[in-house]
Amino acid sequence: MSFRLRYLQHDLELSEGQFAVGRNASCQLSLDDPLVSRRHALLTVGPSGVEIEDLQSRNGVLVNGARIVGAVALQVGDKIVIGSQEMTLVQGQARETSAQKVTSANLPRMTLSRMEAAMQQPLSPQEQSSVSFSSVSIPSSSGVTEADPEPSMLRRVDGFRVLGGVAEKALAMGRADEAERLLAGALTDVIEACRGGRRIPASLAEQAARFSAKLATTTGKGAWADYVIELYLGQGRPCPAAVIDELYSAFRKVSSVDVARLREYLDLLRENLPKFGPADRFLLQRLEGLERLAVR
Repeated sequence: MSFRLRYLQHDLELSEGQFAVGRNASCQLSLDDPLVSRRHALLTVGPSGVEIEDLQSRNGVLVNGARIVGAVALQVGDKIVIGSQEMTLVQGQARETSAQKVTSANLPRMTLSRMEAAMQQPLSPQEQSSVSFSSVSIPSSSGVTEADPEPSMLRRVDGFRVLGGVAEKALAMGRADEAERLLAGALTDVIEACRGGRRIPASLAEQAARFSAKLATTTGKGAWADYVIELYLGQGRPCPAAVIDELYSAFRKVSSVDVARLREYLDLLRENLPKFGPADRFLLQRLEGLERLAVR
């Protein structure tokens, strides 16, 4: 029996052996998504079935809405969520047109950004041409001195603002999936900079957090709310009030959030409480309210 992975209107052929999914370009399916780890999941394909394993990723792997532990056997029709990307295991067919077939040999070069052209109901050509993922990418450390990382990143703030304007339009039209794909590259850059200990301008962090919280609200995916908490955990400061407002909406919509990460963030803020002024103390109180929502 042959199997395929249905993703973004393509059926990706799964040949026998192992099939890695993650952000790393060496993966058979490379996803440009900030919620996806470098090597996130591994599919093992045999003659009679397919297993999927979570490779200790940050945000886990969902199969039919449930987070998996260890290796799990998949059935045809199972829905898999990796980061914010959903795919379905389908049974292979004996015949198909060359236009529908995408082989695993081509997959390392088929990242999310390159597959966008296949999506239905895209934004208008004028809107799409006004922004690109590269316009907001954060340069590698080789191009930035450790002593002064801020100026190079400040130049990206305006780029994110333009990109965000298009994403806002998609959200207003009820096309959350398209806004999610549009913002993925920029949000990945920001969280990777945070994970690398880079200093992020407050305005850039706020834009990234605000859009992530909106995506959590509109898509119902808790991993986007987790993104916000991780971002400000790395910054060591409370979220701005506007972001917290959106997080309250998100926490009421999502099915689950990473409570352990939220508590780690709150503990860090409480340790710094003596340094806070009245405004930051108030923000901390509001963030503590999110913990009550998360464990309801």
